[in-house]
Formats: sequence, C-alpha cells, structure tokens
Amino acid sequence: MPTTARTEAPTFEEYATASWPSLYRRAYLLTGNHADAEDLAQQTLIKAHGAWARVSGSDSPNAYVRKILTNTFLSLRRPRGRRLEVLAGDHAPEPVAPAPDGPEDRMALWPHIQDLPPRQRAVVVLRYYEDLSEAEIAAALGITAGTVKSQASKALTKLRTTMSSVEGRDR
Repeated sequence: MPTTARTEAPTFEEYATASWPSLYRRAYLLTGNHADAEDLAQQTLIKAHGAWARVSGSDSPNAYVRKILTNTFLSLRRPRGRRLEVLAGDHAPEPVAPAPDGPEDRMALWPHIQDLPPRQRAVVVLRYYEDLSEAEIAAALGITAGTVKSQASKALTKLRTTMSSVEGRDR
C-alpha cells in the first residue's frame, strides 16, 4: 500500500516566525519608518491570526497576508480630512531615468516615494520593489488592473516632475 506524504499547513506561530522578515520589509517599504513598519506588520499578523483557517487554507497564504498588509496600510492612511503638506528636500536625489544601478541609487528616490498618496505608493512598492504583476497588484489591492495602471502612471509622472524640479533648483 503506497504511502502518501501529507504536508500539514504550518501553525500560525510557525508561519509568523518564518514570514516576519519579509512582512516587516514590505511594511517598511510602505510606511517609510521602522516604528510604523513594526506596527503595520504586527497588525497584519493579528488580522491573519483571526482568519488563520482561511489564510492557511488558501492557495497562497503569502498572497493572502500581503493583501491583509496592503489593505491595513491603506485603511490607516485614508484621509480623515484634507491637510496641507510641505514637501521639502535638502539633498539632490538621483534622476528617475535611467534605471537605478544599485540599492543605494534606488534609496535616493525613497523620500519622494514616501510623498506619494497611499494607493500610488502601494502600487509603486508592489510593482517595483516586490516585482508583482498588474494582476497580482490588482488582486492585492482589490482594484482593477486598469486602476493599477493609472495609479502607476500618476505616481511615475509625479516622481518625474518632482525629480525634474529638484534637479532644476540645483543647477
């Protein structure tokens, strides 16, 4: 009688321990600072724990948790009212094009990515830092692929404009 090896889903504790580094990294890319990233990652794990039967039973628990993380981030960033923000930068970042060569070049863009509206920032992080497809981003954010494209386009336009104005001031 052949034996079938049955792999059991990990317990929540095993999953949380194994996934914490990548979960925290994603949270940091979204929030831009360590304290908020820890809070966001912890809130995500709390929500995942409450839905662990659905999470562990899904085809891709990591995708499920990524969606929880992104939705938690966006819900925390929803505007409570309009407010003015002063965007200031004391340094000259690297230009958007050509594509950055290394991590230090990409990080020069980071202050400007943090200034994007939350949904645009989420699309940029998921697309260019997590390397997800438009369909995967749409599923993670609960929006259409067309909205992903338009949000990415608006974000890139804003980044290019910001970078051009910063370069123009330095000349």
